[in-house]
Amino acid sequence: MQSITLEFRTGDLVLLGLVPRDLFDRYEEVELLETLRLERGWRLELLRIRRRGPLKSVEELERESRRIRALYGLERFEVVDRRPRTRDYIVLARQRNPERLRRWLSAAGGTISPTSPFRLTRETTVATFHGDERAVRRVLARLDREEFPYRIVRASGRPALTDEERWALTPLQGRMLSRAWLLGYYAVPRRVTLARLARQSGRSAPALGKILRRAEGRLAGRWLATSGLPSEEDLAEIDRPRSAG
Repeated sequence: MQSITLEFRTGDLVLLGLVPRDLFDRYEEVELLETLRLERGWRLELLRIRRRGPLKSVEELERESRRIRALYGLERFEVVDRRPRTRDYIVLARQRNPERLRRWLSAAGGTISPTSPFRLTRETTVATFHGDERAVRRVLARLDREEFPYRIVRASGRPALTDEERWALTPLQGRMLSRAWLLGYYAVPRRVTLARLARQSGRSAPALGKILRRAEGRLAGRWLATSGLPSEEDLAEIDRPRSAG
């Protein structure tokens, strides 16, 4: 498996219809947080979008959702979080793939997928893909045949992050935990239920709950290992009944 990071001129992607022409009139940057599903016909993505100027309210965005979907060619647009301090929206978007992207995905044979870092600004787009090395080479060969300009920023024969860097989580646990956090499963109050998170992940709620608990257990074990396990006196204090007064 290989991870490869490419840099494109955003203007070239605009000309091909891969990026909306006036996107950066309203927004400073777009970051792909996770591709939830990728097929030749469409893609479902979790995005961070930084707006130029103050954020609109959720109510305003809901009223304008039809116009936003039409403007950016979206089949689905849902704001899952607003971050006024950084002027960011976290959105769930489903979008049809342009013809050029469908051809690139066809060359990959469905064995590569976008991953982070993947960030678009008005000037440049940095895109990272991970998958079968032969499929990556086929996509690069197609870019070369079509004389589409790009620059290789980084190429690796292993995932961008090691298991140690991911706090010893498995790739599946890392993806599910990251998705749950981004969609507000760990927020107080909780912004998404386990059932809804499971539907978006294509899993049953019990199966997803087990994945998350195992991931949480590993993180808790790592924290305790670095911070020090509680002593028997600490545990006894925790278990000691408290008086009503």
